[in-house]
Amino acid sequence: MNITQLSRKNVQALTPYQSARRLGGNGDVWLNANEYPTSPNFDLTHRTFNRYPDPQPEAVIQGYADYAGVKQENVLVSRGGDESIELIIRAFCEANDSVLYCPPTYGMYAVSAETCGVALKTVPLTADFQLNLAEIEKNLNGVKVVFVCCPNNPTGTLIKRSDLLKLLQITAGKAIVVVDEAYIEFCPQATMVNELANHPHLAIIRTLSKAFALAGLRCGFTLANAELIGVLQKVIAPYPLPVPVADIAAQALQPQGIAQMKQRVADVLSEREKLQKNLENSPLVEKVFESDGNYLLVKFQDGQKVFKTLWDQGIILRDQHKAVGLANCVRISIGTAEENQRVVETIAAIV
Repeated sequence: MNITQLSRKNVQALTPYQSARRLGGNGDVWLNANEYPTSPNFDLTHRTFNRYPDPQPEAVIQGYADYAGVKQENVLVSRGGDESIELIIRAFCEANDSVLYCPPTYGMYAVSAETCGVALKTVPLTADFQLNLAEIEKNLNGVKVVFVCCPNNPTGTLIKRSDLLKLLQITAGKAIVVVDEAYIEFCPQATMVNELANHPHLAIIRTLSKAFALAGLRCGFTLANAELIGVLQKVIAPYPLPVPVADIAAQALQPQGIAQMKQRVADVLSEREKLQKNLENSPLVEKVFESDGNYLLVKFQDGQKVFKTLWDQGIILRDQHKAVGLANCVRISIGTAEENQRVVETIAAIV
């Protein structure tokens, strides 16, 4: 018998998440993972590596609570937002429960559910990338967790606040609603944090990977009411945050770090606007979708040709052609001014 046959049946059937790094490529312009294009610089201030770290480092928890406008009891720190996704599924779903999500959206909701052996229900977004609440309500039987990404990856869309409130209303007492706010720094007015007090079944996922430019740190957060955080505390690993990660995260959450993050956001928004205008002038482009993230979703006449042409020239984008409703679409992370210009010039050369 081979080893694969000894693995769980759901794992044998599992297609792993195709992360930007797993997809490979040999490029010098990496615009496929919604990262910030340059790295901040930090020096370690704590060098005690012989002891296990605090399970929930107070400087990080307090720093993020102050930043998000919540209490420490409302914050859980984890290895990126991805760990938060899996923790919520593991904590709340029995073997016969389901997870519901709305494609096209972030792929880890499905992969994490499948890894845990939990069934999936999908209710695709509408043509304008909004929730189909009527269909969601019809499909809630047996659903324990609903995932909504806002702003949504890869579309860049903000989900209507009124629809999120309606979703919380129809799931009350039945399911956890997870609003993934990985990109919220690019549209802070849209956060659902001020709804936590009204909805005990609301969980919000945050990260330092995007606007804080710390994707390599793997540091994320769950914001929720104390009872929900307490449930997650039961299933999280004993020491989720290495000492250097906690050290740098705490520094990034100081006033100076937050001010630097806000400057990055301003730079990204400026570059996003310029890139959008340039792309809209291309005869190869059918549509550039409005975005509230650090990326643009672009529909080309032949998206796969554009993607492959740029790939071959070392400009690595994210092909969305196989995603629900996104034929010929490519997602482009906002890079430096020079990187964005290379994208525009390389696309122009195809014409």
